Amino acid sequence: MAPLKMKMLGFMVIMLSISAIAKGDENESSSKPPTLVKMVKGKKMCVKDWECNVLSRFCCNLTISDFFETYQFENLFSKRNSPVAHAVGFWDYKSFIIASALFQPLGFGTTGGKQMQMKEIAAFLGHVGSKTSCGYGVATGGPLAWGLCYNKEMSPSQDYCDDYFKLTYPCSPGVQYYGRGALPIYWNYNYGKIGEALKVDLLNHPEYIEQNATLAFQAAIWQWMNPVKKGQPSAHDAFVGNWKPTKNDTLSKRVPGFGTTMNILYGDNVCNQGDIDSMNNIISHYLYYLDLMGIGREEAGPHELLTCAEQKPFNPSSSPAASSS
Repeated sequence: MAPLKMKMLGFMVIMLSISAIAKGDENESSSKPPTLVKMVKGKKMCVKDWECNVLSRFCCNLTISDFFETYQFENLFSKRNSPVAHAVGFWDYKSFIIASALFQPLGFGTTGGKQMQMKEIAAFLGHVGSKTSCGYGVATGGPLAWGLCYNKEMSPSQDYCDDYFKLTYPCSPGVQYYGRGALPIYWNYNYGKIGEALKVDLLNHPEYIEQNATLAFQAAIWQWMNPVKKGQPSAHDAFVGNWKPTKNDTLSKRVPGFGTTMNILYGDNVCNQGDIDSMNNIISHYLYYLDLMGIGREEAGPHELLTCAEQKPFNPSSSPAASSS
């Protein structure tokens, strides 16, 4: 069997194994093994069943499935399997939780107390919902109920092959690098970079993203957890408060909070353009999800933390490293 097929087979076996464990836990949460606690250099570190199974300080906290359950996922994405949606049967709660298990030991949804953990999941999924929505003003259930309607760009306008990266991430003949996934990936260099990180050959097979919901969520969470460039914050760090702005950041009106996550992920496609619809749509999804998850939009903080209307982009769109969306 070819090495590529073996690698994908191995990936699928791992996912199916974790899926089987997850399925067993869905109705038997009390059967979860107790948390393993160790002291490492005076710091408390934990391992907690399959969902947070790497020794980490974050695994001492609640795991995502402890506070975000299947019914909440269904509430947030209630119209995704409607007949008019474009990815019926693709996205589900289990795929999200399995994907998150790769990142929970690194702090995804496991940083801070329960409220911060819930807010981060609402923030991340707010981006996902906005970027995959087919909702509109008079849509059944309202325009914010249609997240995860897509898993790929329906009518690509180009192949998204950038020959600037032909030495590092050369385009595969006949392959199109149009938007796919929960936080849609565009361009050969982004597929290449994310594929390297996840150890999946997305440069030659970007279609894997639209074929496997767990992989699609993993790619999206990877984007959330990693900066575009070294020395810059990730969306995760900007949201949970790990990032400390420099003087230049402050002068550029970049502050920790939800607004800066949009700056990191989309740059001046969304930010530094005033009060535009594309920015407000992402914010609206986040606030709506806070309400549905029982946190309440009043916990989102003041408007200046939610918006990036006047933030200068970390990576202006003229830069090759600028956001792909």
